Amino acid sequence: MAASPPQKINVSLDVNGETRNVAIRPADTLLFILREYLGLTGAKPGCLNGDCGACSVMVDHTVYKSCIMLAVEAVGSKVTTIEGLKDSPIQHAFIENFAFQCGYCTPGFIMNCHALLKNHPQPTYEVIKEWLSSNICRCTCYEEIQEAVMSVIEKRE
Repeated sequence: MAASPPQKINVSLDVNGETRNVAIRPADTLLFILREYLGLTGAKPGCLNGDCGACSVMVDHTVYKSCIMLAVEAVGSKVTTIEGLKDSPIQHAFIENFAFQCGYCTPGFIMNCHALLKNHPQPTYEVIKEWLSSNICRCTCYEEIQEAVMSVIEKRE
């Protein structure tokens, strides 16, 4: 007798300020649901094991790697993806400071930097460096990304 496929459950997710109803398997990752069911492809599949940060999103005010977070864990929380930032200061700073090259990892870095600035409005260089260490970019150094974060801080002053 063949095993039956896992049953789907209906859940409501608050994504980018909008309630989205979706039928998911309990084992579906948030990354999979965002990309395949909700059409939000800004979070990128990279390593798929939580190391690279290309899939970073904010859940409430915390950065999560959506490739290792189950979608059911986001029920009742506010999920923000790169699509939900809509013209944020850190996005402009990345452009102004040339803080990207190929761009694949950029949405994850922007989400991480956005959360950094929300949680630490005046971070030290060491705090910025620590936060950036959770994301990996193979195309560029992190100097321009650090400069982008610093430029947002300087514009606030």
